[in-house]
Amino acid sequence: MSENNNEYESLAQALDRLPNGFPSTASNVEIALLKKIFGPAEAYLAGQLKGEMEPIESIAERAGLSAKDAQRRLLQMAKRGLVWFDKRDGKSHFRLAPFIVGIYEAQLDSMDHELAHLFEQYMLEGGAKGIMQYEPALQRIVPAASLAKSEWILPYDDIKAIIRANKRFWVRNCICRVQQANIGHKCDLPLNMCLSLSPVDNPGRPGNLSEDEALGLLDQAEELGLVHSVSNIQTGVNYICNCCGCCCAILRGITQWGIAESVAQANYFATIDSAECSNCGTCIGRCQVKAIAETDGISVVDKKKCIGCGLCVTGCPTGAARIQRKPDTEIIMPPVNYDEWEHRRSHSRGLIG
Repeated sequence: MSENNNEYESLAQALDRLPNGFPSTASNVEIALLKKIFGPAEAYLAGQLKGEMEPIESIAERAGLSAKDAQRRLLQMAKRGLVWFDKRDGKSHFRLAPFIVGIYEAQLDSMDHELAHLFEQYMLEGGAKGIMQYEPALQRIVPAASLAKSEWILPYDDIKAIIRANKRFWVRNCICRVQQANIGHKCDLPLNMCLSLSPVDNPGRPGNLSEDEALGLLDQAEELGLVHSVSNIQTGVNYICNCCGCCCAILRGITQWGIAESVAQANYFATIDSAECSNCGTCIGRCQVKAIAETDGISVVDKKKCIGCGLCVTGCPTGAARIQRKPDTEIIMPPVNYDEWEHRRSHSRGLIG
């Protein structure tokens, strides 16, 4: 390995070959960003990985390491969320984690002033557009648990069902609010609001929540006016972000960077009955993507901007705000699972034919 940037440039290219993307910038700030997260030896080894799970023997041979040494290093990196690990047929397999959603979200312990500013610069210089402009979107919106009618809510949009399909729950700080705090942005919303899910129980694990506590966290998020955002797949959802428009990188795609497709809208939209609207402005304040504005003394929803979260409905004191399911011709089904998501995303980015 050289003392220059070769290992980091190779890693950046490997990350950009993944469906999620990691585009280069004119200033090469992405190299400084990776240097902050990876040591040189880690960058070299991670750059040898691909987007699918491989046995340790194949990786070690390509990297010029013994299988034992490669496994030791990769397990250490997996603990920090830099690579993904799986055990198949009794053998260790690894793959490169995407930058978003993946490596970046694992940086809670290392997020500081420098990393926060490097990430902000990267997103502003084209990282956000290069990652968020492709379909399928990284994440999708699901409506508030307290408002959707059971007879027409789509199964993969039922956030309570997503919770109940899992057995272990724990909460972690929001990486986006932590990053924004480190660049001086003040957000009064709580940090400890990101819910992680697993279909595999681990009863003695510190920090576990009960199912009722996980559902209670959703209620708290909705009361605070936070948007539920999940992985853009139907099955295998393993996190629920509770997002604000001022900090969440995904929603900032809409609110700050002009990327309308940065998140997949829910298959619902809000309406406000002009006869019942008291013009109190509650819905305008609760809308995290600025899709509601006052017009002639009443609140009006811009259907094109509405992401279908339903926060205006849950906060409306007069019941004027309502949520409706989109016509069948406008329903967009998310990919069935992560494998399908990666395939469709790779096709969208021109990585495969």
